Amino acid sequence: MRLPLLILLWAAALSPAFAAIVDTIQAYSQAMGKNVSNVVIRPEPEGDRALPVLYLLHGAYGSHTNWISRVPELREYADRYQFIIVCPDGDTTSWYFDSPVDSAFRYETYLSRELVSWVDSAYLTIAGREGRAITGLSMGGHGAFYLAFRHPDIWGAAGSMSGGLDFRPFPDNWSLSQRLGAYATHRRNWEDNSVINMLHLLNKKNPLALIFDCGKDDFFLDVNRAVKREMDYRNIPHTYIERPGSHNWDYWREAVQYQLLFFDMYFTEY
Repeated sequence: MRLPLLILLWAAALSPAFAAIVDTIQAYSQAMGKNVSNVVIRPEPEGDRALPVLYLLHGAYGSHTNWISRVPELREYADRYQFIIVCPDGDTTSWYFDSPVDSAFRYETYLSRELVSWVDSAYLTIAGREGRAITGLSMGGHGAFYLAFRHPDIWGAAGSMSGGLDFRPFPDNWSLSQRLGAYATHRRNWEDNSVINMLHLLNKKNPLALIFDCGKDDFFLDVNRAVKREMDYRNIPHTYIERPGSHNWDYWREAVQYQLLFFDMYFTEY
């Protein structure tokens, strides 16, 4: 009987011990007049040390539960790197901006002002740009760059995985016309809210640490390459990665590990 017991103990020692706490919280958005759901992954032990926070955004037709259900290893990563991970709900197709045609969608205001303030009041955080990063996949990759570019006083580092960094080539997809108006009649909205046209917002006063990646079989590959070319032209420091893969969770499950390491290096510098 001792041998099976020893094998069980050995297997238990090798299996990951997820000590991180996963909360599902409701944060009220005054801008939208509703509660918004969020998953918060808190590492253990927290103690009395203020921790950095990573905001992790889901893609189109997703929800706040996507990341923790698809990548449960996030609990282990939160423990390993000792930062809080916040997964907000961005509706199914908010694109994380304040819609210029539908006042019910004000997710830029919610994320950059209301949620950040709520998280800093509810948890012991490093409440400054040096203690905040933001990234996401697909729609969330666009949202992460969009929010960080427009609010470098809030976030000090940003990433994108398979991001729709230029959605102008896709005027009929992902409810974009409902958020921006039809491309034919509201072209200015599309130009002003597409990340590829926002690189001029990056400045030396509040430099962002940037990382983005895309799979070589991804339908967003061309737009990611276009953003990289424009960053190179403007001499904007960044890390860009292309790896085998498509627009799916097999790719993102691996990609997030590279991004977490990047953000850990950023947080360690402060």
